[in-house]
Amino acid sequence: MRIYNLFPLLAGRLPHWTPHLERAAGLGFDWVFVNPIQPPGESGSLYSIADYFAINPALLAPHAAQSPEDQVRAMAAQAERLGLRLMVDLVVNHCAHDAPLVREHPEWFVRDGDSVAHPYCVEADGRKVVWGDLAQFDHHHSPDAEGLWRYCVAIVDYLIGLGFRGFRCDAAYQIPAPFWRRLIGEIKGRHPESLFVAETLGCSPEQTRETAAAGFDAIFNSAKWWDFQSPWLLEQYEATRRIAPSIGFPESHDTERLFTESDHNPQAMKQRYLFTALFSSGVMMPLGFEYGFRGRLHVVETRPEHWEEPAVDLTDFIRQVNQIKVDHAIFRQEGETRLLDHDNPAVLLLRKASERDGSRALIVLNKDPWHPQHFHAEDLSQHVQAPLIEVSPDLPPAQREPVPAPYSIDLGPGIARVFVTAPGG
Repeated sequence: MRIYNLFPLLAGRLPHWTPHLERAAGLGFDWVFVNPIQPPGESGSLYSIADYFAINPALLAPHAAQSPEDQVRAMAAQAERLGLRLMVDLVVNHCAHDAPLVREHPEWFVRDGDSVAHPYCVEADGRKVVWGDLAQFDHHHSPDAEGLWRYCVAIVDYLIGLGFRGFRCDAAYQIPAPFWRRLIGEIKGRHPESLFVAETLGCSPEQTRETAAAGFDAIFNSAKWWDFQSPWLLEQYEATRRIAPSIGFPESHDTERLFTESDHNPQAMKQRYLFTALFSSGVMMPLGFEYGFRGRLHVVETRPEHWEEPAVDLTDFIRQVNQIKVDHAIFRQEGETRLLDHDNPAVLLLRKASERDGSRALIVLNKDPWHPQHFHAEDLSQHVQAPLIEVSPDLPPAQREPVPAPYSIDLGPGIARVFVTAPGG
């Protein structure tokens, strides 16, 4: 899955989404992920849903002849014409604390004394963060668990009726695996083409494995935060890759913009996009990354007027990296992935091996986005026991020839070189 995250509060009203859909298709994405489109509660947060069976008025064209649902369906039809499939957030761990559901079905919620409980998380420093605008569904002990489950199925059916075929399941690890196994089985039984992706970031490895094994088609990984040397990312990857494929991202609506984090360094952005795209079988990129937007996406405050003038233009580079994924199946698969030893610690040498067809790939990446680095190998192909062909971005197809031995190159800041085994190798 090559996913473009069209953040609705930045994109604005549905009729204005067409240029963003066209850009996503032109960049080589095949899915568009949209954050929640239902009306929020009093906090205004997209993830504090007040009514699951309505459309956020901020996204609708005023005085339109079409119904709100038909406006969404028209957008979905346009995406389909462009070869894109639509994914939307499925938020069933909680709803808005002021949603009518809290009054209509108090038995569906976790209680804190006489009040409805709010979901929370514990930060790495031990600080407890409580989301006071949310009411937490009780999927574990509700006396009407069947009624709550059927309500969640109805939400998915409603979204499918609007044209969505994929679901990013928010806070999936906080909901029991049997709930997901049953819901996913029910939906796929009637809509086999539907896909479910689990949001599991921040949970324990055990929670990730248990959630991923509940029938999800993919999970998200933490490649964005890897320092290119610590063992944790490859350990996490190895623990889940046979259960569910993973999706990497260079930034998301939950993070700062990478252009800001990297002190406005486009080489750092290219470095991280290529790595997250080729390390994982899937990749996701939010609206504005391609232009080096600085303003963080905010689930309450972002508005269309926060659209920025492009600081950089990475569209051609992103298109080329996405095409590498299209052209070479090894970058769309999970497989054995290892760090390899060599002489320069400032350069990453990563090997991927497919367990489906025996193909292999090497990524040689300058970890330093500010300074050039030299890389040398007496025989690069020895790491894969087969001839290699370079398929790096910015390399015309006519120049994709077998890699010589010895192999030496001066890598520019953040630059990566990508190699795959020759056909039949």
